[in-house]
Amino acid sequence: MKDKRTMTKIITTLALKNEEIQNFICCLKQNLENLEANSNRVQEDLESEFSSLHAVLDELKEGMVTRIKQERASRTYELQSQLSACTKALESSEELLELANQTLCSSENDSFTQVPVTMAPAFRLSLKAKASDSMNHMMVDFTQERKMLQAITFLPVPATPEINVAECQVFDNTITVVWTLPEPDSKIDHYILEYRKTNHEGSPRAREDYPWMVVEGIKETEYTLTGLRFDTRYMTFRVMACNKAVAGEFSELVTLETHAFVFKLDAGSAHQNLKVEDLSVEWDSSGGKVAVQDIRKEKNRTSSPMHSPARTAMMSPKRAPSARVGRDRFTAESYTVLGDAMIDAGQHYWEVRFDKESKVFAAGVALRSLGRFDQLGKSNASWCIHLNNWLQQSLTAKHNNKARTLDCPIPDRIGIYCNYEEGTLSFYNSRTKTLLHTFRTKFQQPVIPAFMVWNGSFSVQTGLQVPSIVLCGQKRNSNTSSSNASLT
Repeated sequence: MKDKRTMTKIITTLALKNEEIQNFICCLKQNLENLEANSNRVQEDLESEFSSLHAVLDELKEGMVTRIKQERASRTYELQSQLSACTKALESSEELLELANQTLCSSENDSFTQVPVTMAPAFRLSLKAKASDSMNHMMVDFTQERKMLQAITFLPVPATPEINVAECQVFDNTITVVWTLPEPDSKIDHYILEYRKTNHEGSPRAREDYPWMVVEGIKETEYTLTGLRFDTRYMTFRVMACNKAVAGEFSELVTLETHAFVFKLDAGSAHQNLKVEDLSVEWDSSGGKVAVQDIRKEKNRTSSPMHSPARTAMMSPKRAPSARVGRDRFTAESYTVLGDAMIDAGQHYWEVRFDKESKVFAAGVALRSLGRFDQLGKSNASWCIHLNNWLQQSLTAKHNNKARTLDCPIPDRIGIYCNYEEGTLSFYNSRTKTLLHTFRTKFQQPVIPAFMVWNGSFSVQTGLQVPSIVLCGQKRNSNTSSSNASLT
């Protein structure tokens, strides 16, 4: 027998290991696909950047060549014009010189004085070139630019952050994630934090039930998520650093436990006049009308206000829960619905928002054995806080058919705290966390969240941690006189 148990344990461990290996194989395959896609993407980006760089160089080259051509054309025109003028002046001067020589040799000296020698173009001509033949001002030296081009490389990637698990905090349905960098980096512009819910503590699985949620533009090395609903056992986090150009690698995954009390409403236990949708309940006067009428006829009861849950308790015999997984549906005037999770250890907290115009509303806990005809607070199997709007509005604490009127403003949202080991059941104004009432007992059996509504509606919020202010208040009020004994 011992060998069989050992073998079973080995098989279970091996099966879990095989599942981890399969998940890791799926992750590796996904990494290969991602690597192929990412490599193609960055190669395309690189070719695009070089094409842009080539385009800029070609544009610069074309512009500078055009400037050289324009400068050459301008100077060529100046020099050609000057050359033409000099050529004409030279021809005119040679003709004048020949004429002067002929006149000098002539016997008629008077005619020489009439020669317009001083008017020759050669005397008015500047012998300085109007344009230089030097093009040194168009020379280039791209030594520095070549060095810059040779220094072109891939962008510097920010270092990978490390999440400091010891500094991370989980309380009051908030999570503070703290991380550090291996070395200080003044070029970091911001961080990106990603997180997702999971029910698995180990390595990530190839197919998770929840998507990654993203928080961008974080400037500090910590971030606090608020207003969370902890409806899974864990949350996984990763963070990466970004400069103004590129993002780095994600940090190693860190998994934080998000313990909270999570339950749903057991529609199978609900009275037929209650319309249950997820965590919301609405009174439906037409629901189960025939069945309720048959039960009332069988029990010789009327539907007058005198027998409503706001006025009196049902005196029908209790019925023990059936042996099946569920339980019998509440009936008659016990307009009740239970949660689907039992409390048999620990501290738990949940909240309920109700319509303050409801004729009757009650919330608390009950034993699984609560009879299908029993209203909350009318037997020793349930503890509740009870709102009555039938004649005048009142709020009372009820247990075992005893009640205590609570002298306090009636909130529209109630927080319920249960400490199973201590036998404590407390009710709070969930907005102000003001204590409304505390039952002190000794739970002998597991209890279940329980609710009742007549001519009204309510909704439940689960996945809540016990608020720290409630825990502190419980310590301060551990010796309070509010208890079952105070109910009359």
